[in-house]
Amino acid sequence: MPTFVYMIRCDGCGQCVDICPSDIMHIDRTYRRAYNIEPNFCWECYSCVKACPEHAIDVRGYADFAPLGHSVRVLREEEKGTISWKIKFRDGREKNFVSPIRTTPWGSIPSPAELARPSTEAMQSQELAHEPDALNIDKLPALTPRKVKQGVV
Repeated sequence: MPTFVYMIRCDGCGQCVDICPSDIMHIDRTYRRAYNIEPNFCWECYSCVKACPEHAIDVRGYADFAPLGHSVRVLREEEKGTISWKIKFRDGREKNFVSPIRTTPWGSIPSPAELARPSTEAMQSQELAHEPDALNIDKLPALTPRKVKQGVV
């Protein structure tokens, strides 16, 4: 569901531009409003939707998610610490989803340069760098070759 901007709500603050990982949110030089330059390249991470203080960014729903004629509204409520998604179908039914905002303090995530260099053994592993530590577990669950052959997950 690629994002789109309601130009009348956008104040051109640029928070969506700063947070977009695929660099497709831009500020129009004439109107000073944000817009998605290439919706097909949207990663659908919804960082821009969550970051927009004016609630000016919404998403286009896919047909299997919300049929033609629907609307999807996103509301970020920092006071409550939630993101709410409201889907209104053509027949008037509404579905509401509420998710917690999961954030960490700015600057609290160490950069890769600040972390210890992975060992040779770690470089041969399927785990990502510092993955068990970040997940607060001792070891990641893994399939053995025997289980893969048996088709047991």
